[in-house]
Amino acid sequence: MSKEQGRRTLVLTGASRGIGHATVKRFSAAGWRVITCSRQDFAENCPWPAGPEDHIKIDLSDPEDVGSAVAEIRHRLEKEGGQLHALVNNAGISPKTAEGERLNSLETPMHTWRDVFQVNFFAPILLARGLFKELAAANGSIVNVTSIAGSRVHPFAGTAYATSKAALASLTREMAADFGPHGIRVNAIAPGEIETAILSPGTEKIVENIPLRRLGSTEEVAETIHFLCTEASSYVTGSEIHINGGQHV
Repeated sequence: MSKEQGRRTLVLTGASRGIGHATVKRFSAAGWRVITCSRQDFAENCPWPAGPEDHIKIDLSDPEDVGSAVAEIRHRLEKEGGQLHALVNNAGISPKTAEGERLNSLETPMHTWRDVFQVNFFAPILLARGLFKELAAANGSIVNVTSIAGSRVHPFAGTAYATSKAALASLTREMAADFGPHGIRVNAIAPGEIETAILSPGTEKIVENIPLRRLGSTEEVAETIHFLCTEASSYVTGSEIHINGGQHV
């Protein structure tokens, strides 16, 4: 929640596709300023009008680049009174074998482990710590995007991805305890099978056993993220919300 009424600001990583794109649309429709961060340059077909001036190209696998991005974000927030109302750590990577298959714990190269954990685990806490002052000034909200793969062996998600998401879920609880006294709420969402461009072949077999018998939409995920960043969830912190049609039951 903001201490002052007015336009709110969201910083979102992994904004270039899927859940990230849907989140930009949802928050923009609600009148938020959205500062997007991704590995790609701003694309002209992206849906938010302030995109070119509110986009930051960042390599989350490079700690120095993350540090530079934090400095740039803080500079851009000065025009908003130094307040940040929400940080959504959506970016994540899940490397596969050359044949497109999951990497298990026996075969994952150590450099892959390091890259995955840097993007999926370390970048979120680096951003949250780097933007702590601005989040505290706005009684802001942090949402970490974990995964159903963080709580079970998944047929497509690799070991490094799954364990990084499990670690991020645990980090969310720790952050909620540490950031809460400063007025900052920290929650996570754990999507299941969501209909995006990166669905793996064979997903239809998983859907057969999901209680709701369908894939989730990126818009449904974005709606939950929006809920966690507004007053509707003002007493919710340290939670991980499952968005999977009942797949976890």
